[in-house]
Amino acid sequence: MTPTETGTRPRVEGERELEILEATLEVLDEVGYDLLTMDAVATRAKASKATLYRRWKGKPELVVAAIMAHKGEAVVPDTGSLRGDLLAAYCGSGGLNDPLAQSVLSAVVTAMGRDPEFAEVYRRDFIGPKIAVSRAIYERARERGEVHPDTDLSVLAPSLAGIVLHRAFLLGDAVTPDLLERVLDEVILPAALHGPAPSRSTTVGPL
Repeated sequence: MTPTETGTRPRVEGERELEILEATLEVLDEVGYDLLTMDAVATRAKASKATLYRRWKGKPELVVAAIMAHKGEAVVPDTGSLRGDLLAAYCGSGGLNDPLAQSVLSAVVTAMGRDPEFAEVYRRDFIGPKIAVSRAIYERARERGEVHPDTDLSVLAPSLAGIVLHRAFLLGDAVTPDLLERVLDEVILPAALHGPAPSRSTTVGPL
């Protein structure tokens, strides 16, 4: 009896899976998400399209899996400081200063605006775990006294990536470890330590 007849299908695993995921990123980098096809990836990876569909439901799942494989497993760094943890989380292969990651992200941002299915898969499978790691870093730093008790982590946690990517995509800055360190030291860490500014009443008194 064949695997299909038993209701199961053989999985693409190990080095072969990594080869397909690497081919996916290459095609994504070259043509963008809109023009990427399962046929193109299969050709680049020297695989059949049926092989891809045995492992991934469709293009959104394949592309997100490739991005996740390049980034690596979502692990919470433990360097002993908020600064060290954030540098470990955002630098290196798959980090904000990774040229391929930047190119892929540019394609991803465009794709999210055009393909709701891809946006849903990307937010669920890629952004979700990253948010969890970032939140864990800040919560542990708060326990060490590096983050003010009243700091809103839902605002602070995405700020490092937001500022750096703004400078990269809109201002044309090169994303380097030095840029990450400057944003950390001049914006993120002071904001984390000092917490929110005191609220100001908008009530206007009598003239």
